Amino acid sequence: MALLLDHQFRQLPADRQVETRPFLEAVSHLPPFFDCLGSTVFAPIKADISGNITKIRAVYDSNPARFKTLNQILEAEKEMHGTEWPKVGATLALMWLKRGLRFIQLLLQSLVDGERDDNNPNLIRVNASKAYELALRRYHGWLVQKLFQAALYAAPYRTEFLKALSKGREVKEEECFEKIRKFLVNFTATIDAIYEMYTKLNAELDYTV
Repeated sequence: MALLLDHQFRQLPADRQVETRPFLEAVSHLPPFFDCLGSTVFAPIKADISGNITKIRAVYDSNPARFKTLNQILEAEKEMHGTEWPKVGATLALMWLKRGLRFIQLLLQSLVDGERDDNNPNLIRVNASKAYELALRRYHGWLVQKLFQAALYAAPYRTEFLKALSKGREVKEEECFEKIRKFLVNFTATIDAIYEMYTKLNAELDYTV
């Protein structure tokens, strides 16, 4: 669980603006989450998340005072790129990043909610499949969907997954779940706020890869 709790997301302020620097600091520790899922098929998502974080960080570093919040980045790029926006820059990178983060959030939420396959109760396949269906599937073409189905079929045992999240330490399931619930509070609120921002700015794109 150290993978999650060592780098908590901040509580959002009343205006629900996501500060860029703390967000990037917290999210930069999440790509190894996909190593915990056991299959190399998840490597492209891990690489995609890392790449998108790098793109957003480059924009932020170019003018930290101007880009203090994610909303300020989107607003500035909308003005800067005109008709090309939102298909460019940090706006596009954050659009895909939030989908990967939603996948993580939905998988963990399904896990702590106790959803499981009655025939294979110790597998997390049902949790990972639900997360993929809701967060990513609609943005993937046929070939990518097939790759993910294979990866989800090979999803690890619950005990192996929780141990991997805890960086190899043996953990009690309920104790682990309680720590995941704690992590999910600010993590979920942050992702929700980013999705709301994209809806408000009409920045969401619906193409497949």
